[in-house]
Amino acid sequence: MVSLKRMVCAVAAVLLMSAAARAEDGFPFGTEMTLEALPQPGSKRIPNIEIGDNGEVALELWCKGGKGQFSVAGNTVIFVPGQIQDRSCPPARAQADDDLVTALGSVETWKRQGDVLTLLGPKPLRFRVNGN
Repeated sequence: MVSLKRMVCAVAAVLLMSAAARAEDGFPFGTEMTLEALPQPGSKRIPNIEIGDNGEVALELWCKGGKGQFSVAGNTVIFVPGQIQDRSCPPARAQADDDLVTALGSVETWKRQGDVLTLLGPKPLRFRVNGN
């Protein structure tokens, strides 16, 4: 017969592991992520976002950079872009940056599987958590 103490310990361990798994799959506040994309011709840069603990975002795009804000409720997400710095970009990179900011602004929901955050909208965007 299993003792009550042993059963309580087992249940507590399962709950702790479940909470840790949910936290791992939660929205990645406080992380830096890189877009799963190829560099633009003539450059090695790939866009990345740094998401602060309160949803504030620092963007480094193919050429431009700027700020924004994520608001998250459940699996719903809203991205509001802030001021974007032009940085005298070549036309193709500037257009790619503008398209990415527009795509971020049109996301509606999100899902996370391990190190990958997928922002879902008219154009799905996949970001991978940067490793150390």
